Amino acid sequence: MTDLAATPHRTPVERFLAIVERAGNALPHPATLFASMALLVVAGSALAAWAGVSAVHPSTGKLVEPVNLLTLEGLHRIMTGLVQNFVSFAPLGTVLVALIGIGIAEHSGLMQASLRKLLFVTPRSLLTPVTVFAGVMSNMASEIGYVLLVPLAGVLFKAAGRHPILGMAAAFAGVSGGYSANLLLGTIDPLLAGLSQEAARLIDPAYVVSPAANYYLMVASTPLLTALGWWVTEKIVAPRWPDQTTLAAEDKVEPLTEAERRGLRWAGWATLALTAIVLAGIVPEGGFLRKIGAVGETSVLQSPLLVGIVSVIFVAGLVLGVVYGLGAGTIKSDNDVIKGMSQQMSTLGGYIVLVFFAAQFVAFFGWTNLGLIFAVKGAAFVQSTGLDTLPLLVKFILLTAFVNLAMGSASAKWALMAPVFVPMFMLLGIPPETTQAAYRVGDSCTNIISPMMTYFVLIIAFMQRYEPKAGMGTVISTMLPYSIVFLVGWTILFVLWYALDLPMGPGAPATYAPPAAPAG
Repeated sequence: MTDLAATPHRTPVERFLAIVERAGNALPHPATLFASMALLVVAGSALAAWAGVSAVHPSTGKLVEPVNLLTLEGLHRIMTGLVQNFVSFAPLGTVLVALIGIGIAEHSGLMQASLRKLLFVTPRSLLTPVTVFAGVMSNMASEIGYVLLVPLAGVLFKAAGRHPILGMAAAFAGVSGGYSANLLLGTIDPLLAGLSQEAARLIDPAYVVSPAANYYLMVASTPLLTALGWWVTEKIVAPRWPDQTTLAAEDKVEPLTEAERRGLRWAGWATLALTAIVLAGIVPEGGFLRKIGAVGETSVLQSPLLVGIVSVIFVAGLVLGVVYGLGAGTIKSDNDVIKGMSQQMSTLGGYIVLVFFAAQFVAFFGWTNLGLIFAVKGAAFVQSTGLDTLPLLVKFILLTAFVNLAMGSASAKWALMAPVFVPMFMLLGIPPETTQAAYRVGDSCTNIISPMMTYFVLIIAFMQRYEPKAGMGTVISTMLPYSIVFLVGWTILFVLWYALDLPMGPGAPATYAPPAAPAG
């Protein structure tokens, strides 16, 4: 990495990012930092309980008080929950299962051959926008972008003579910073819509929020974020991670051999076969991959295919890796398959240690109710400002972006915030679909700089493959320009969309008329 402090003609932005990185990396090892933060949460819970901090839950009306972990009961809970916190940490199983399949594809040579072929057909100048766009589109398949695209982007950029962390940054910006945008509906759409509908029914018991409620805005957001991510990568981030003009022998891109071309052909036929199976299970109304509802209806958005996308990654990696290996001659027995799985797992030691402490921090923070109280207090502050609708929505976007630094889960935050803001904004003439869209803008933009985002530690581990000294400061300073530019650009798009009275999605109203009070 370029030492910006030693660069004689650095820009103000570069000087600022250098300060952010030095400050962040001056912190202890990320594992130590998460362990320290977990201890601070325990102490903070005791302080909050002593101070009598509390909030009223917006949906139940019950008083939410901090849970003091610095008690005998708290000690018992910590002791008995330590292992469960670790094994139930959402990204852990996702990463391990997905990487077993990916490990086979990598060990067989499929990934390397595919990337080399991609390099030969994609102009070097278009690698960045293609990577950002692929990151945004990967969100329809939940966590696939984090566990697959981010490390692959590093490999791809390295093979092209560019710094691998630059590729990871571009991919991470698309995957996480553009989390809600897409050209297609994804797993997050029905999840948020369901929470919005329940909140809307506090005002209008018959109100229905469609999973496609924000589809139009999110489609328009996809090219915008791709362009913004491209610009930030090349103009702001690239000077900090300069191109690798000299490549090691193993990094140079050589033409595909006949065996590799044969393996890719076999893998291509296998891909078509798997695709045909998936289409047969998802396209017909009674397809075996559709979710069957209580009254016999079927659903694609909540189907096992999308909900269980990690299983799809595992199976695809296994099948395609084995088929490629048999065609290319790199897999000759089951021993080679198991070896591929084992080698990928052997690289995750540092990540598993990070996850252990991160899982404790997240669990302790949830147990104490501090995040819940913090979000309710912030919501009450915005509600008390008395702004007009558009400034209020912009302030709501900024509040969501700020709260996201403390509560990483999009669904958990919306479950908390929707019962407050959806009814409040409906009474101001703002439909639930618009409120949900504003939430999605704010929630996405600060994911890439939030340590509370569950895959943050994984990104640190990925970067440490190429920069062993990389830490939390490296990730935050690298991703901060994306976060700021995305937040500004996406908010401007939202403001223009709202000002022009454009619907957020199919059937979504531009305004809402509150129901009249009963006569008499």
